[in-house]
Parts: sequence; structure tokens; C-alpha cells
Amino acid sequence: MTTENIISDASKQLVSNMVNTAREAQRKLAFSDYDMRCYALLYAAKLIRSNTRNLIQENLKDLKAAEKRGVNTAYIDRLTINEPRVESMARSLEAIANLPDPLGVKLAQWRQPNGLEINRISTPLGIIGIIFESRPNVTVDAGGLCLMSGNPAILRCGSDSYSSTTALQKILIDAISSAGLPAGAIQIVPTTDRNVVSAMLQASGEIDVIIPRGGKSLVQLVQAEARVPIFAHMEGICHIFVSADADLKKACEIIENAKMRRPGICGAAETLLIQRSIVQNFLPKISKRLRAAGCLLKGDETSRGIDPEIEVATEEDWATEYLDSIISIKIVDDLDSAISHIAKYGTNHTDCIITEKVSEAEIFIEQVDSAIVMVNASTQFADGGEFGMGAEIGIATGRLHARGPVGAAQLTSFKYVVRGDGQTRPA
Repeated sequence: MTTENIISDASKQLVSNMVNTAREAQRKLAFSDYDMRCYALLYAAKLIRSNTRNLIQENLKDLKAAEKRGVNTAYIDRLTINEPRVESMARSLEAIANLPDPLGVKLAQWRQPNGLEINRISTPLGIIGIIFESRPNVTVDAGGLCLMSGNPAILRCGSDSYSSTTALQKILIDAISSAGLPAGAIQIVPTTDRNVVSAMLQASGEIDVIIPRGGKSLVQLVQAEARVPIFAHMEGICHIFVSADADLKKACEIIENAKMRRPGICGAAETLLIQRSIVQNFLPKISKRLRAAGCLLKGDETSRGIDPEIEVATEEDWATEYLDSIISIKIVDDLDSAISHIAKYGTNHTDCIITEKVSEAEIFIEQVDSAIVMVNASTQFADGGEFGMGAEIGIATGRLHARGPVGAAQLTSFKYVVRGDGQTRPA
């Protein structure tokens, strides 16, 4: 039985209705005034702050339901809304409002020998479907970026974050309407029925792009079923390689932050690679520091020979995105060995080298084919807000259209504008 055969008529109709609403909003958004979009974003930030207590109360409903299901602490962390995170969401919208207008930008300009003047101009991408699981802040980041880039958004959250997402979407709609922009600019799927996800994925010719934000199973589902173009990353198996030329004090600080600041995000470090010539000196230092922070260590035979408290790492560990306070440790001979390990087990998300040797860093940058390559910095910076994009909908690890943090500028396409003065093409 094909996927198309098992999608209910009700789900297809729901998606079709939402697409029609989005198309109507798109006609106005695409040509909306930049100042109106900025006003909506800034007003939404103000409303989010003034609704802090209500947002936390709605989020508690989601947290209690998730705790009853016995989910892990990293999952709870991703789901949680508290005062600092409310403030972070508000600041994210303000940062987006401070971005230059991504629409109508002259991307390129040239003149042909026959006198034709050709310009490539940025335009909205179209209707964007965002399918996500537990992080309520995706509602704000996705909604804000889509609004700034003139794209209507259809949000489908997971059942675990439904109360939080609904509360945030209502705030965004209030702000959008106050700015004189169409309320259909940001819609939320009004059901947690998973059949609707399949209907969205099959909506070729209706939804222009799907962006999944979630774990491996969600992204695999999207990639398997989608008939709509997608921006996606499978997993964030992020590596840190500590070179023999590293500043070891700096390395300890970076690694602890990269793993333990927020273990449940896709930019968290999952595998630590240490050059063999420094392992006797460095491994005890970093092991002690990570354990003190509450991290479980798994490692290869060499690392366990130095620190017997390290648990055995299996082949599966090198290919695992823990999203938890766990890190795998492998000892490698040199830079080439580290790059080979990353090429075999990495997911083209974010990888980092810690070294004071410039030539070594340049080789790592050139040969590691990831969307984000870092030198002497925590992988937790793999975030659009930290890149000056205001926010991001996700980290795209593919090679078509967008790669790395997907911000407002990455949610645009372009058209060619050709100006002539009576030119005709010869036979």
C-alpha cells in the first residue's frame, strides 16, 4: 500500500484548506512593507514578554504530560519554557527585526553586449511547512523568520509541545494583525494526528518547502515520504579534535561547554578525538572535568587503559547522537586520522579542531566537509542567532539551496529582471 493510499481525506482537506489560507496571505506578504514586518516582530516580542506567566503555565501542561510518559531529562530540557527562555524568544524576534530586508535585494547585475540589462532579485521562497517535535521556541524562530522573508508558514508541532506552541502562535498572530498583515501568515495545524504530517509531505505543488526539526526518526520519515523539497539534517554528530598543538586549558573549557552547556541540542559535541601524543597528559584533565559536570564517558581501548572509569565504547557509539550528558572518546594518531573518522561517522553538521597551529587549522577547514567547521570554539555556537542571523529554523546539512543555519536570507529565492530597449533575438 502506498503512502498516498493511507492518507485520510480529512487530513488532505485540512492541509488543502491551510494551503489556500497561506496562498492568500502570501499575495500580501510578498509585497508587504519592510517596516510593517519589523513592527509586527517587535510588537510580538513585547507581547511575549508581557505574557511570560501565561506561557509558562501553558508549558507546564506539556511538561507534566511528558514527565508522565517518562521521557529523559534532555527531552524535558528541550521542551521547557522558563523566564530566561521567554526573554530569549523575545530577543530573537528583535534581532530578526534588526536584519536588513531580505526581499528585493539586487543579488547580481550585468549588461549583455546587445544592451539587455539583467538583474537577479531576491523573492520569497513560498509556503513553508515546519514539522517539529518538542521545542516550543521553534514556533517563534520559524514564524519570525518566515514573516521577515515574506513566506507564510504552516507549523505542525508534536503532541508534547502543543499547548506551548498554540499559546505562542496566538501571540504572533495578534502582533501580525496589529501590523495590518494577514493573520494567515502563521498557521498551526489544529490537531496532533500524525496522518496530517503525511498529508503535508505529499502536498507537492501546494507546500513549497518542508523543514523538519526533530530527531532522527522524524527526519527519516520526512525524507522517506516527502514529495515536497526539504531542508533537513539527519543528526548532529558533532566532533571535537584536540591536536597536539592545542592550548590544553582552552581545550578543556571549550569541550565542557560544547558537551554540557545544553547536551540536548544538535550542536552539542558527541565525540571527542584526542591526538595520541598528548593523551597521557590531557585525558585525565578532561575526564575529571567532564565527570564533575555530570557527563558519562565512553571510550576506546587506549582511553580506557589510561582511565579505567571510562565505559566501553562500541562501534555504534561513534555513530550515535546522544542528545544527553554522554560523550564518546577516541584516540587518533594525527590530523588525517581525525579527519578520516569524521568523514566515516560524521553527519556534515558541525565539527571543530582545537589547535594553535594555523596551517593545521586550514587543512581541517579545507578537508572536513561539514556545514559548519569551527576552530577553537564551542560547537554550541552552531546556531543562527550566534551567527548574526537573528535566529534559524534549522541547520541544513544538504548541498542544495541552503546549507548551515537557515535564516531569513536562506528562505528566499530569486527572479531575473531583464530590461531592454526594443531588442529582438536574431533568427
